[in-house]
Amino acid sequence: MTDLVIRPLVAGEENLFDSMPDPLPQLRQVAYADGIVGGGYRPETTWVALRAGRLVGRAAWLLPPGAVGAPWLDRFDLNAEPEVGAELLHAAHEALGGPGLYYAAMPAHWRRRPEVLAVVRAPMAAARLAGLVERGERLRCSWAGTPLPASSGRYDFRPPVDAAEINTLVARIAEPDVLTGAEIARAVGGVDLATDPLAWLGDATEEWRIALEAGEPVGLVGTAGDACFPLLAYLGLLDEAARPELLAEAVRVLTAGGAREVIADVDAHRVTVLAELERTGFRQLRSRVLFTPRNSQE
Repeated sequence: MTDLVIRPLVAGEENLFDSMPDPLPQLRQVAYADGIVGGGYRPETTWVALRAGRLVGRAAWLLPPGAVGAPWLDRFDLNAEPEVGAELLHAAHEALGGPGLYYAAMPAHWRRRPEVLAVVRAPMAAARLAGLVERGERLRCSWAGTPLPASSGRYDFRPPVDAAEINTLVARIAEPDVLTGAEIARAVGGVDLATDPLAWLGDATEEWRIALEAGEPVGLVGTAGDACFPLLAYLGLLDEAARPELLAEAVRVLTAGGAREVIADVDAHRVTVLAELERTGFRQLRSRVLFTPRNSQE
C-alpha cells in the first residue's frame, strides 16, 4: 500500500468522488453532488483512498443541516482489498473524533444475490476490521397500487381525539410493528420514534387512525402524506389480530390524499410483520444494515 493516499475530499472535488462507478445503481440514493448542495454531505466529512491517482475507496458521512446528532457513515464504496477500506475508515475516524454509526444500504434480498454479495463483501469486511460491529437490519418496503385486502367489518377506525390520546396509546405499546425513518428521527432530531412519535411527526392527528373492536382500542397507526414521500410512520398494536386491517386502513388514508406509493420500514427479524406487509401488497425496496462501534450500546 506504499502508493496509497488517504485524505479528506477538497471542496470542488465532487467529480473525484463520482469517478468511481456506482457499484449498486439499483439503490435509490441521493447523488453526492446533490448532497453537497443540500448541505448533508461536506468535503471535510468525505474521505477518499487513491492508488496511483485512481480512486479505490470513498466514504461520505452525512449530517443534514440543523441535525442534533453526529454524522453517520452513509456511503462507503471500495474497489480494493478490505485492508484498504479499513485504513481509510481508521484515518477518517481519527480525524472525526472516533467511529460512529454506519448505515450500509443494500438492495432488497441482498443475501440471496451473488452479484450484490460480490460488491458488498469488501466494504463490510473493512468496516469490521475498522472496529465496527453489525447490530441489526431494517427493511424498506413499498406499496405501489396493488389492490388492498377487503375489510372483514370486525374493526372500526377513527382519528384520535387529540394528541394526548395518541400518547396514551403509544405508552401502552411496547414494541411498534412499523417505524419508518426511525434512524433519521434519532440522528436529526434526537427523537425516539417508538416512544414519542409526535415529537417527530408533529401534533396534527388527521392522518392517524385508531382501530377499535367493540369500542376498545386495539391498534394505532400514524401516516405522513406530506413528508419526503407518503409513508406509514408508526404502527403499533394492542391486539395482533388487527394488524392486517390496520395496515390496509393506513394505505387507504394516504391514497385518499393522493398517494400513489407508500413507504414502510420494518426490522428484518420481525418476520410476521414483514409477511403481513407483503400480503397487503408491499414489496421490499432495500435493506439498511446497522454497524456501530464495538463498545457502543446502540
